[in-house]
Amino acid sequence: MRTMVRPFGIVLLTALAALTGLAQEAAPIVSSQDLLNGLKDPGRWLMFGGNYSGQRYSPLTQLTPENVGRLQPQWVFQTETLGRFETTSLLLDNVLYVTGATNHAWALDARTGKQIWRYRRELPANLTACCGLVNKGFGALGDKLFMTTLDAHLLAFDKRTGKILWDVTMEDYKAGYAATIAPLVVKDKVIAGVAGGEFGCRCFLDAYDAQTGKRVWRFYTVPAPGEPGGDSWSGDSWKLGGASIWTTGTYDPQTNLIFYGTGNPGPDFYGEDRKGDNLYSDSMLALDADTGKLRWHYQFTPHDVHDWDSTQVPVLADLPIGGSTRPVVMTANRNGLFYTLDRTTGKPLVAKPFVNVTWTTGIGADGRPVLRPGQVPDEKGSTTCPDITGGTNFNPPAYDPALRLFFVNAREVCATFFGWPQDYKPGQVYTAGSQAKAPGQDKPFGVIRAIDPVTGDRKWEFRYANPTLAGLLSTASGLVFSGDDGGNVIALDARTGKLLWGFQMGSALWGTGPTTYIVDGRQYLLVPTGSALMAFALPREQKLPR
Repeated sequence: MRTMVRPFGIVLLTALAALTGLAQEAAPIVSSQDLLNGLKDPGRWLMFGGNYSGQRYSPLTQLTPENVGRLQPQWVFQTETLGRFETTSLLLDNVLYVTGATNHAWALDARTGKQIWRYRRELPANLTACCGLVNKGFGALGDKLFMTTLDAHLLAFDKRTGKILWDVTMEDYKAGYAATIAPLVVKDKVIAGVAGGEFGCRCFLDAYDAQTGKRVWRFYTVPAPGEPGGDSWSGDSWKLGGASIWTTGTYDPQTNLIFYGTGNPGPDFYGEDRKGDNLYSDSMLALDADTGKLRWHYQFTPHDVHDWDSTQVPVLADLPIGGSTRPVVMTANRNGLFYTLDRTTGKPLVAKPFVNVTWTTGIGADGRPVLRPGQVPDEKGSTTCPDITGGTNFNPPAYDPALRLFFVNAREVCATFFGWPQDYKPGQVYTAGSQAKAPGQDKPFGVIRAIDPVTGDRKWEFRYANPTLAGLLSTASGLVFSGDDGGNVIALDARTGKLLWGFQMGSALWGTGPTTYIVDGRQYLLVPTGSALMAFALPREQKLPR
């Protein structure tokens, strides 16, 4: 049966709901306390990063280095849609909530992968969304789910039925705005940002009331003249400044701060028309969750001319540094450096390359990168490491607090960058340059690296034949899960990087990574790949550890 909700969407309620009762029972709600509890209940995965820290560290221990080699497929869900997964599925009381390409969404039985309901948004034909018609996942609060859309809307769903409860416009998609980010829910607010940095947009991060959809606050990532940081843009260049926010941030309940990374300034490769540092592009922002007021910022790449968005997931932890425990935020940046920042001040404590870096010799006493000459793109081209995709990208890392190891899928790739003047035309790509393969470079490769965040030192690595954009998952039993562009999902020993298990899925893991959950006492590994979800578990005949 098809039920028209509104011109923008279609919901399909399947017969499975009646058979299982999953969608007919009173919908279990997600409270603010549930979100604060994070993964304390291993039968739930309630937000993009698993919990507010963004560590993607599961407390589950049923899968171990000793038995992970016996993982077997249990079910596959084929979306029957074009486009790839970049989603992190939410799990609530045995139901998976999944978003996909072109703003499709599903509720699935977590035991079997059977569909409960399906949603499809009717999108306009002239979308300007950069870099794939994808979506990174739901947020959840109460009886609602929240999803951003490619035409720059924010939707609230009834999670029992998939019905749209409210629909608000974040910005006009015709001007180049889009939204692919998984919302972060903090208290009673739904927090989401916009993409559009390649289209000359002035980007922002918003907070909306979860019940009504009313906007509560907006923080512009490019300040106007007269605002703090406004003098870091020459002339009117701030109006086209970019600095989009398209990867989910994290939240520290102790300080009530949310942490988000921002994208590149616009245009991407030619900086003569936007002289200055171009705040708050390529930065970490610490904002008050209630008001959106800026507490501090740290800019990783001032006046970026290599398209090194800093939209990597900020990971929160407490580390022993200098004889005391310091609250920190960690990130492996697209510019090729790994950073550990003080969470209360933004001061860099560690800044060290985790891939080959040629554009800087390191970070000075003032916290700014010391630039090497000859690294500015022009019409002749300049070769720089890393390339435009970066030392890593938006694919989420993982962190094991017991081992104090930060895991990242790194890319060893260089490129020749070109830059030239370009006139801005509304709704059209505004990059003012491009990149090409670097001459004479050894074959690029990908590698999972385990980094000590106290020192920035590499502890081990696992090498792929090709660069990859897969995310990672770590578990309390000492496992790291990830994958590659060849379609392999893998498990490594978190202590050594030793390969313990692999499975060929037939399509690349792209921009997302595995998650894990427990249903009926059985631990599952859930892997999005291509346009399919696949669940793995140990064979039932094997006695499961208690």
